[in-house]
Amino acid sequence: MQVGNVTTPFGRRPISLAQIKGQMRTAEIKAGKKADKWKVFRDACEARVVLGVQDRALAVLDALLTFYPDNELSEDRGLVVFPSNDQLSVRAHGIAGTTLRRHLAALVDAGLIQRKDSANGKRYARKDETGGIEEAFGFSLAPLLARAEELAHAAQQVAAERKRFRITKEALSICRRDVRKLISAAVEEGAAGDWGHIEEMFLGLTGRIPRTPTVADLQQILEEMEMLREEIINRLEMQENYESMDSNAVQNERHIQNSNTESSNELEPSSRKEQGAKSSQAIRPTKEPIKAFPLGMVLQACPGIRDYGPSGNIESWRDLMSAAVVVRSMLGVSPSAYQDACEILGPQNAAAVIACILERAGHIENAGGYLRNLTRKASCGEFSLGPMLMALLRANGAPGRKAS
Repeated sequence: MQVGNVTTPFGRRPISLAQIKGQMRTAEIKAGKKADKWKVFRDACEARVVLGVQDRALAVLDALLTFYPDNELSEDRGLVVFPSNDQLSVRAHGIAGTTLRRHLAALVDAGLIQRKDSANGKRYARKDETGGIEEAFGFSLAPLLARAEELAHAAQQVAAERKRFRITKEALSICRRDVRKLISAAVEEGAAGDWGHIEEMFLGLTGRIPRTPTVADLQQILEEMEMLREEIINRLEMQENYESMDSNAVQNERHIQNSNTESSNELEPSSRKEQGAKSSQAIRPTKEPIKAFPLGMVLQACPGIRDYGPSGNIESWRDLMSAAVVVRSMLGVSPSAYQDACEILGPQNAAAVIACILERAGHIENAGGYLRNLTRKASCGEFSLGPMLMALLRANGAPGRKAS
């Protein structure tokens, strides 16, 4: 029995170049090739979206396969089935005739079956003298055999994409839940920050989720939601540091006063040479506290930070630290780099340094690396915030003054 010869359909049915190409491909089936028809059918069902066929069309394909007597598709045994429309309708669960013809055409267009019409369009088999089928006219299942590997690969890709979609959707659901509850906790417990604005950002992200999203849609929103979650956690960490700083304020103030009473009026508390040899020995503790400058002086030197405060202004150190978290993210400074700065410089000074970096952002290529370098110098007693603030005050045309 010859399979893969180019034939045209009976009557007014047209033939496309794609169908001709498919018929040529079936002519290249290797001798002896076999495939389990139900496995190929399951692969086609799995890849139905890629193939562009509906469930009802696959039900018709299932019915066609039941007319093939063997479980393995093989060219040696013939690949043409020739049921009538009435027989097909019964095995396709009573599908109507017009619907049956439409789905048969869809299977042909999808390249899953081919028509092999007789001269009068009837479906039948011509038998030889021994009763074997010499030639049959109807629907050829050769495309299923020829595309068995292709359909299996497509089914694997669809399954992998479905798994990726499920994992991404689960991750987004968890991240969305985290952000929602973190915002609620911050608002209910009175944490500092513009939580109304963050709430708007959260609602904007959730509002962008389509009714029928793709993996790409979910992945984009997931990345932005994770960034928002990280930002909220950073703000809450800053709040915790601020409260810890308040609780230890009295002890820190006593330590500063006892370490050197004269240095409290100096702009450069880290300078040791001016004190003389004896004083130098007195101010060499294991870690000298870094002096915090007045908030007004910081804002005068760094007016640009005001725009990032709650409601577009800064009225307290808490506002400055909240603004610094926003600016830190904008400048590309990692949370770990900023956390290190808070631990070495103190939360207030770290926020002031971020304000200074923002003011000089056009001259600093790597804000994160710059902050880490200042933090390292501060840990060795080699950095003071005073010169940086004074330089910015002079650049802004404000007269320098000593901190009081």
